[in-house]
Formats: sequence, structure tokens, C-alpha cells
Amino acid sequence: MADPTAVLDDLTAEGDELDALVAPLAPASWALTTPSPGWTVAHQIAHLAWTDEVTLLALTDPDGFRARAEHDLRRSRTFVDDAANDGAREHPAALLRRWRQSRTAVDRALRTASPGTRVPWYGPPMSVASVATARLMETWAHGQDVADALGRRRTATARLRQVARIGWRTRDYAYLVRGASPPSEPFRIELTAPDGSLWAFGPQDAGQRVTGPALDFCLLVTQRRHRADLAVTAHGRDADRWLDIAQAFAGPPGGGRPPGPVGVGDHAAGPREDRGQAPERAG
Repeated sequence: MADPTAVLDDLTAEGDELDALVAPLAPASWALTTPSPGWTVAHQIAHLAWTDEVTLLALTDPDGFRARAEHDLRRSRTFVDDAANDGAREHPAALLRRWRQSRTAVDRALRTASPGTRVPWYGPPMSVASVATARLMETWAHGQDVADALGRRRTATARLRQVARIGWRTRDYAYLVRGASPPSEPFRIELTAPDGSLWAFGPQDAGQRVTGPALDFCLLVTQRRHRADLAVTAHGRDADRWLDIAQAFAGPPGGGRPPGPVGVGDHAAGPREDRGQAPERAG
């Protein structure tokens, strides 16, 4: 059984980094558009706060969460956007306070969860470690949108290993969500970490491989950059096909981002699903 302490520490650090990015912003900057269509900086933080709140409900009141999820899924396909829109209307100071409170409460609930806990979700239940990793992936991905809106360049850290691992584990999901059968053979993923070391996932003798910088791979699987703008290389036909559809988030197929520079006011070509509407389903 995996000890979630390390990924929980990474999740806290990732949230703190994003907090430091948005806390000094004037209210007008919270209204800046991000590369996700129709979403401002405020929408990004509101989405993280909402997801933390429903995660907390899943951890502390599983039956209550199941009723909530059933209602959400039956009510509308836009419930994720609706929650973000509602949150974005809050005053930035109140929204920031709400996000801080929700992520602190989730951290406490995850750290005190009983070993072997399976947390219900909009997809299959997840382990505590998988919930923490999914929250880290979403925090990093939405933080990238915020950084892009502000024209900031973030420093890649070892925390990306958790994001890369989700990208590898969700390979089959990218096919299944498109109604396609995933390849029968496993892939080998070899990535250059920010410190220059090697991160590897999958069997060493796999015939299909993906190589490149860890940051670029993470930007690809979270659909924050177009493949053409990244130094990620496929070795094998199946691996090449996967890089065109990879997504580390749950939900319908993401539309991805158009090729070319991303910055303030830029918009993605795809629909809302590339916002990472729910944590990963694998694990």
C-alpha cells in the first residue's frame, strides 16, 4: 500500500506556489483571460476550490458525495463550468480565502484517512494516494493556465514526476474515451527530469517508447501545449498515435491547444474538457 505522504507534501508545495502567484494580484488581474476558453484567472482558482470541496465531501461523507455526484451528472453536462462561473463572481479576496480553506481541509482529510480507504468520485473510486496525485496534477495544470495568463514562466520541479506518472498511467483511458481499443503492448516512457536525471515508466524492453523533457511531456498529457511545440518524441507507430490523443484528466476527449505561442489573452481551440474536469481515474 503506497504511503501518500510524499505526494501530499508535493501537493501542498504546488498549491503554495500557485498561491504565491495569485495572492499579490490586483482584482483586475483576476479577470484576465487564460488559454482555457471563457475562463479567467478567477475561474481557474474557483475550479480548484470547487474540486477541493467536493473531494472533501467524498472523503468525509461518501454517501453524501454519491448523492451529490448523481445529482450533478443527471442535472447538466456543464456542472463543472457552472461551478467555476459561480466562483468567478466572488470577490478575489473571498475566492482566495475559500480556496485556501478547502485545500487545507483536503490535506488534513487525506493525511488522516484510514489505510486502504477508497474514495468515491465521478468515475471509479480512488486510493488516497491517487486522489492526492490527481489534485497535484490539476493544481499544476490550472496553475500553468494562470501563469500563461500573467505572462510568467514557472520553474520546473521534481513534483512533475507525479504528473508524468499520471500521464503514463492514463494511456489506455485516452483510447477508451474515444471509443478505441488501446494497444495491447505496454509503452516505455523515458523523460529527462528538471535536474537532468532520468525518469522511466514501463518495461525497459517495450517496443513502443516516448522520450523527451519531463516538463514537455507533462504539458502534453495535460493538454496545455500542442504537440508541435514540444520536444516529445515517439518511437513506434502506436506511441506516435498516443501522443496525439494523450490526456491525464478524466472526462470526454479534450480538444487540446492550438500550436504556437501561448500568452495573455490566448485561447485554446478545444472545449472545456481540457480543463481537467475531474481527477484521474487510474489507480
